[in-house]
Amino acid sequence: MWYPDPETLHSPLHASLAVAIEQAILTKELPAGARLPPHRKMADRLGLSVHTVSKAYESLRKQNLIDGQVGRGSYVCGPAPHPVPQRSEREGGFDFSTVSPVRNKEHSKRFQTSLQELAAELDPSALQACGAVAGTGAHRAAGARWLAACGLAAAPERVLLTNGGSLGMSAALSALTRPGDTVLADSITHNLLVSGCSYLGLKLAGLKADCDGILPDALEDACRTSGPKVLCLRPSLANPVPVMMPEDRRRDLARIADAHDLCIVEDDPLGPVAEDRPPPVSALLPERSVYLTTLSTCAMPGLQVGYMAAPGHLRPALTSRLLSFGGAGAPLMWELASRWVTDGTMLELTSWQRHALNRRHRIASRVFRGVSWRGHPSALHLWLPLPDGWSSGSFSQYARQLQIAVAPDTPFLASGTCPPGAVRVSLGAVQDESLFRKGLELLAALLRMEPGCLPHLAL
Repeated sequence: MWYPDPETLHSPLHASLAVAIEQAILTKELPAGARLPPHRKMADRLGLSVHTVSKAYESLRKQNLIDGQVGRGSYVCGPAPHPVPQRSEREGGFDFSTVSPVRNKEHSKRFQTSLQELAAELDPSALQACGAVAGTGAHRAAGARWLAACGLAAAPERVLLTNGGSLGMSAALSALTRPGDTVLADSITHNLLVSGCSYLGLKLAGLKADCDGILPDALEDACRTSGPKVLCLRPSLANPVPVMMPEDRRRDLARIADAHDLCIVEDDPLGPVAEDRPPPVSALLPERSVYLTTLSTCAMPGLQVGYMAAPGHLRPALTSRLLSFGGAGAPLMWELASRWVTDGTMLELTSWQRHALNRRHRIASRVFRGVSWRGHPSALHLWLPLPDGWSSGSFSQYARQLQIAVAPDTPFLASGTCPPGAVRVSLGAVQDESLFRKGLELLAALLRMEPGCLPHLAL
């Protein structure tokens, strides 16, 4: 009979146990019809009270993930006797699970034209050879120009190019830490930071936050008690909760980090998409910060070019890790990026992106009127807390019956963080605006339904 690993449970225990069972159901480790241990056996095995187990089972029962009968005990629910209503008939459905910028035909046209121009103008040897790790002098000068547009003054010699933002994050964490070190971040943070810390053998500790971001008191306490090495920040429209941290909060966090010799890794993928935003935290502590941004979220996903600004003493360590993790540079993409930054194309596409996201934010505001959600006019996504009775896993399962994919909350949680019961909804992945609106309307309709009134789903 199946039991969860007791080491994975944390306070509140009933919610943690429910999540462990839910994940086993979603991964089919517990298939439809599988019996769960009786309340007392589960309690004895895990060192919990029967009341705690009962609360966990009742939570799962309300989500229609398990059921029970006299003489048979509790078991995983089987297939639905009826389909969920309002199923979309569009082939392929609606993918709101992947964060992606809005695009149109003009993006593809510009990309094709620029590639043709580069092919005609560049020395072929520049494209046939391996690229310089971290970019050439011309690449870094263009990078410094883009960083200035992001609000960060950095000399070209402080700039390194990366094959995308995720590679830059991995290189920075590896250069600043050793396995076993503690890294601090918002308790609900980027899923790639969660997995990246795991791969590097780092302890990711989540910090409490409010509507303005990480709380200064929480950072102060963590610095005094856990001896962290790095603070990871996404102060401008974080993923998955799109918070624009105000300037005074940024200054408070920078002051605390400086007082405790804490390095900062600041991820700013949207760069200048949001207007009138506060300066980056890295601008306040340039000698203690590694700043990362990427062009793929401002223009198009295929433009996997990232810029990193770092103190000179970190350059050798960062360069070696960029080579180890990502290999040689991508000269064609770096040349294209440099051209677009220099001739103004990137700023033009960024402005277009800003207006497109503003328009989609207005659509979301109308569709989700009366529903609690968090967003920003320049964010690529919104954060959707779910009504009582839903978990992010069960809501995602029902959404799939409408051919809608959303991102559940569990991949975004630092260790020990209780799932808040929310999903992330991308505003840019569904390119057609009418289909985008239709998909949101289906999600809004599902939100207004009582989970207990919906049929069981085949998992």
